[in-house]
Amino acid sequence: MIDYHVHLEEGPYSFRWLERTAQALQFFNEEASDKGYRQHVERQIQQLSSRLQEGCYSEEWLDLYLQRALQLGLKEVGIVDHLYRFRETRAYFERYMQLDAQHEIGEIQRYWLERVMTENMDDFVATIQRAKEKWQQHGIALKLGIEADYFIGGEEELQALLAGQPWDYVIGSVHFVDGWGFDNPQTEYIYARMEEVELQQQYERFFETVEQMVQSKLFDFVAHLDNFKVFNYQVKDEAFCMAWYERIAQALVATNTATEVNAGLYYRYPVKEMCPGPRFLQTLLAHGVAFTVSSDSHFPDDLGNYTFENSQMLKSLGAESLVIFNERQKQYIEL
Repeated sequence: MIDYHVHLEEGPYSFRWLERTAQALQFFNEEASDKGYRQHVERQIQQLSSRLQEGCYSEEWLDLYLQRALQLGLKEVGIVDHLYRFRETRAYFERYMQLDAQHEIGEIQRYWLERVMTENMDDFVATIQRAKEKWQQHGIALKLGIEADYFIGGEEELQALLAGQPWDYVIGSVHFVDGWGFDNPQTEYIYARMEEVELQQQYERFFETVEQMVQSKLFDFVAHLDNFKVFNYQVKDEAFCMAWYERIAQALVATNTATEVNAGLYYRYPVKEMCPGPRFLQTLLAHGVAFTVSSDSHFPDDLGNYTFENSQMLKSLGAESLVIFNERQKQYIEL
């Protein structure tokens, strides 16, 4: 009955983004009798124009998430934004991302960062805090979260960036390995040219970063623990993978940090698999790691995707509860 990892928007902004936004808006409109006519397109353009002018923190856009949550019968929804969306975090990302124009991916990544870093953190916080009462009137608890990228060595700076806001929870995530944003489709070619040995070395660096992220104790739960598989380049050495699954499970238990079953890679990326994958999930459960569930949706029509199914899967594998948060205090709901 929960979805704990939901986004309101994500650049870069392109015709593809515009088409996906139009699709989301159309989802909430009844089947139009004028479909195929010019006036139908005119109405869509008006809706898109309003969406762009009002922005992703408008009450109208957030109401679509509420509408979908009511349709699905969700009782608790956590809306987050990526830390890299906020202009005040620029120095943090410029310090740890590979942005040097002389590097083969430097220009690609700077292009990406300039086009996603468009918002202000206080605006986001105010939007969600203001909406909480309205959602509660409809029987749904709305939670304020933040998804914060972790970089080895950046702990103090990250802690300072997160301070002073009324987060209900802070999610830790790894989207970069040694400054490379590995889930950017524009840099997928780096995977394609790797030999197995080099691929395993990169997984090693990824898992090392995940382990240190957990050990930092900065986060209430950590996201998509094996998303380095995003484009379906996977290590064949099962013993290597299992050793890392064990290490990360032990770190989560030792720090009392929860994680999630995240559906985002399953329905949006080539790997078509949940995070964590089956063997990783079984290892985590065997160690007693606490879980929440999330769609990782970036549009309102994806809200709740597979959260019911993944809750039932966790229950079938022996989990007795899901973890939720309020003002950074952990609570449990029975499965």
